[in-house]
Amino acid sequence: MAQHIYIGNDLKAELAKEFSGRNPASVFILVDTTTKKLCLPLLGNEAYIQQAKIIEIPVGDSYKTIETLTQVWLFLTQNNASRKSLMINLGGGMVTDLGGFAASTFKRGMEYINIPTTLLGAVDAAVGGKTGINFNGLKNEIGVINSAKSVLIDVDFFRTLDRENFLSGFSEMIKHGLIASPEVWENILRFPLEEIDYNQLSVLLEESIRVKEYFVEKDPTEQNIRKALNFGHTVGHAFESYALESGSPVLHGYAVAWGMIAELYLSYKKTGFPKERLHEIIALIEKNYGSFNITCKQYDRLYELMTHDKKNEGDGRILFTLLADIGDIRINIDVEKKEIFEALDFYRDAVGL
Repeated sequence: MAQHIYIGNDLKAELAKEFSGRNPASVFILVDTTTKKLCLPLLGNEAYIQQAKIIEIPVGDSYKTIETLTQVWLFLTQNNASRKSLMINLGGGMVTDLGGFAASTFKRGMEYINIPTTLLGAVDAAVGGKTGINFNGLKNEIGVINSAKSVLIDVDFFRTLDRENFLSGFSEMIKHGLIASPEVWENILRFPLEEIDYNQLSVLLEESIRVKEYFVEKDPTEQNIRKALNFGHTVGHAFESYALESGSPVLHGYAVAWGMIAELYLSYKKTGFPKERLHEIIALIEKNYGSFNITCKQYDRLYELMTHDKKNEGDGRILFTLLADIGDIRINIDVEKKEIFEALDFYRDAVGL
């Protein structure tokens, strides 16, 4: 885990604390085209920012590739980066994932700080130490687990998000509520998505990150209970990868929300998840996230994509994280192909396809 997580709205002061007593050999700031324009100026004009070298990459998950990673490594080499350099990743989950991987592997590792600028980045990608890139059409296929030195979250960044990107991040908070406890889930249910209260969001975000920290600290390398954090992701990543290869990418959080519908059905069928809870959660997701349009013609390809899920153990089985109830987690549940197709049928019915 990151040694320090800050949530507030005084980013400049918190960044100054990070550099107090720290003397990196050089500083690099990784941005995408959007965060360079809108977010980089908000870091201030202190010497450590003004003297930093800026690495700019394109916007979007379609650029979370070995080619982009190679460009970052090349920039670090050409600008004499060393193991005593520091990388600051300023952006959404794509930037923190790729930047964390670049920093973790360049010269066998330099320290890095994540400053997530999206809600999804804050609640998911920036915390927990997972870094990586997409490869061969598969989400996060190549990467390492190596935590940032610090994660600095300025809630004011989220005021600029459009509704779709806000909801993409909130989807991971829904997941955290489901795997945590009925109390955390009720806080999620009560959050006013139609008229966002950013002070309340700050409190809810802190609670959500504590949920993730709990599972990461229990199981840093994802051998056991940390797999709880993958709830919704086996089907969700298949949806996301299929959309990417079809040339019509979808936001990660939306794919996870749709994936949770299918996996809640499997939870109901295989581990006894309460039927009334099932419909309560589906109503929340369907109302806010719409649908991913699939037919039975795509089932075989989606199944094939699920076989590449990182929770699988290489023996041909597809293993799911399911729920017996809110906060009652069951990992490594073997699900047969016909059951997965049944869950996809249920998803289509639930969202009106």
